Amino acid sequence: MYPIFNECPICGGELIATRLECRHCDTAITGRFFTGPFAGLTNEQLTFIEIFVKNEGKITRMQEELDLSYPTIRNRLHEVIRALGYEPGEEDTYLNEDERRHILEDLEQGKIKYQDAMRMLKESEAK
Repeated sequence: MYPIFNECPICGGELIATRLECRHCDTAITGRFFTGPFAGLTNEQLTFIEIFVKNEGKITRMQEELDLSYPTIRNRLHEVIRALGYEPGEEDTYLNEDERRHILEDLEQGKIKYQDAMRMLKESEAK
């Protein structure tokens, strides 16, 4: 058996699972199945996530179990975060790029004061 991957090796397009089969009784189900965000992770990354969850995200416990340094564990965590399509350390912002640009344009045109612009930007990040 081979692990499932979600990117076409020919064109790079998204692959979908269309057949599931029982190893025990040979029942087969066909259709279009969602593989989920973890389908593209390597076996090593999946094992890391399993250990991370088992240890409730406590890196000190992971250090003991894996016999790895804190920076190594953080680097592996960042690799998984990137593989899932995120950037480590980025905080969710509740303003989209157009809203942020609008605030900055209002500031530049003198429609709002610097303190008001900063307050609006900070409030959106605090939510």
